[in-house]
Amino acid sequence: MKPYIICLMITSPDGSLHPGKWTKSPDGTYADWSSLYEKTHKDLWINAWMVGRATMAEISKAGPHEPQAPLNAQRPHHFANPSASSFAIALDPSGKLHFDAGELYGDHVVVLLGADVEDSHLAELAADGVSYVVSRGSSFDVGAMLSVLETELGIKRILLEGGSITNGHLIAAGLVDELSLIVAPALDARRGSDRVVEYGDEGLAGKAELSLLSCEQLEFGMLHLRYAVHKPR
Repeated sequence: MKPYIICLMITSPDGSLHPGKWTKSPDGTYADWSSLYEKTHKDLWINAWMVGRATMAEISKAGPHEPQAPLNAQRPHHFANPSASSFAIALDPSGKLHFDAGELYGDHVVVLLGADVEDSHLAELAADGVSYVVSRGSSFDVGAMLSVLETELGIKRILLEGGSITNGHLIAAGLVDELSLIVAPALDARRGSDRVVEYGDEGLAGKAELSLLSCEQLEFGMLHLRYAVHKPR
């Protein structure tokens, strides 16, 4: 079985992910909205959050570095801290992410990698105390790797927090169970600005369906919209 995945994002009504470009509101400030998002994050979170490569690179900010001692590159997985109680998961098919340590914000780092990632990169991750799972096939099978995390690390519930392309691909693959949006009273409206979910030129029509679970009014003019994500019948 795979973990239950909730895609949690803070957004404007027009789907923007860049608060620095949003209009202002008499109902609250970005600091207010961010605080409510973090509270929702804690309320929903069980023991893991997950992001794509670009988002994790912004968080980690580490560069490539060779391990100080030669290490065996284990495949298909290596768990540096199997007793950890919380996890930060990164999707990195090409093996481009680097880390200075095995934790971020107190959460143990786990990277999901493509089958073609070189052993030298695996050795670097292991030397930094990072866990990883390598896809067994030529395709980047996120579902299979998440099932490994559920079995080996006890990860039952994951908050998926972007970016938009990662969200789109996981929804298209049928891996997301719930879309949870914290909507702020602001607009972006710039042409070509990012959105909560993106999936190529064809979009997600015919690949996913939503049904409303709840709509809750929050402080500072915000709404919490929760949708179940279904595969089309």
